[in-house]
Amino acid sequence: MNETIIEKNITEEEQNTDFEIRSLDTICINTSHFETKWYDYIKYMIIGILFGIVLVKGQVISWFRIQEMFRLQSFYMYGVIGTAVVVGMISVLLIKKFNIKTVRGEVIDFAKKKFNKGQIYGGLLFGFGWALTGACPGPVFAQIGTGAVAVIVVLISAVAGTWVYGALRNKLPH
Repeated sequence: MNETIIEKNITEEEQNTDFEIRSLDTICINTSHFETKWYDYIKYMIIGILFGIVLVKGQVISWFRIQEMFRLQSFYMYGVIGTAVVVGMISVLLIKKFNIKTVRGEVIDFAKKKFNKGQIYGGLLFGFGWALTGACPGPVFAQIGTGAVAVIVVLISAVAGTWVYGALRNKLPH
């Protein structure tokens, strides 16, 4: 009975804020409702390995290329990142325009996100970590795969940082 009285006193703005905080707990809006067998993941492993090879051959995981980028000595990485952004924008535009569905026929839903100052802090922390270590969370696995075992420290630190964020996120600006 007390819960219904408390719920009636919550304004719509507070409910939207509550949704934003609760949405941090969700895995993904587009989570599939189909049952996936273990062997279905083999295709993703193959694509991941091929993508890792592309990252290595394209020198995207090169510590030297990353340092050149952060020292503003080369356009190479900016070109790679810029190309990825343009391809992503065109892909989203085509998915929305032609109402493209997943391979299993599920609708792809793009959730609108509200900008907040926490994104600036997070971006700065991410950028500092990337500049210091020369490792981005995605390519870190490809770096380890090429034999750069020191990057395991970066991977462990990224996992620890994610855990700390999860523990402190209610106290951080969102």
